[in-house]
Amino acid sequence: MDLGLSGKTGLVTGGSKGIGLETARLLAREGVDVVIAARRPDALREAAADIAATTGRQVRTLPFDVTKLDDIERLPDFIRRELGHIDLLVNNAGTGIYKPFLEVTDDELLHGMAINFFAQFRICQRVVPLMKEIGGGSIVNVSGATGIRVTSAPMLSSCTGPAKSAEIRFSKVLASELAPFKIRVNCVVPGYVYTPERYALWERDIVKRQLSAEEAETERLSWTSNQGMLDTHWGTPEELANLIAFALSGAAGYVNGAVLVADNAMDKS
Repeated sequence: MDLGLSGKTGLVTGGSKGIGLETARLLAREGVDVVIAARRPDALREAAADIAATTGRQVRTLPFDVTKLDDIERLPDFIRRELGHIDLLVNNAGTGIYKPFLEVTDDELLHGMAINFFAQFRICQRVVPLMKEIGGGSIVNVSGATGIRVTSAPMLSSCTGPAKSAEIRFSKVLASELAPFKIRVNCVVPGYVYTPERYALWERDIVKRQLSAEEAETERLSWTSNQGMLDTHWGTPEELANLIAFALSGAAGYVNGAVLVADNAMDKS
């Protein structure tokens, strides 16, 4: 599908794996000049090589920690130097902490807000002025299901859920404020998405040990049923990338301030 994105420039945070990687791949395939940003230079190199091999297009890489103000402050100069301008921003970097409320440390609370909500707020503050200079742009903030629903044990989210909720509210407020400048802001809310690194995180935080393939599948099916999904279908990074690219594109030109939920009809009660 031609989304009319050819010739645009864009930045994808958390772009070395999972949803971020597949979004960057799809944008590159659509003709976008893409920068992928993530903490680990080796993972970025692997991701860039993978995208080049599958799309025939090169992407730029930016070693970047969304929790570090120094990294965020150098974004505008990097964008001007490497891209000239920026049309598209995908705030995808983020993670979760799945612990009982009374076990969450103050450091974990601060990190949970910094890597999720604070990162999106701060990055938008640095990128939006560049979009205003060119007369418009499109932003997608990626949140998570814990931002709109309460998850039961073992997927406890007293720390992550409020940060994800803040991302959703922030996206709606920002969309209203930036609409006069022709900058659209939408929020994509994934449910459970099949990514190996997220599975590893859940297994480490929840089960507290490495699982065999059979044990892991049993645990995942149990998590699915406990969280109220109608069946055992988990989303894929590719499916979320399709939604993000659509939201960024002119095909969604009348979609602004939307909360686009992709969670296979999880129970939201």
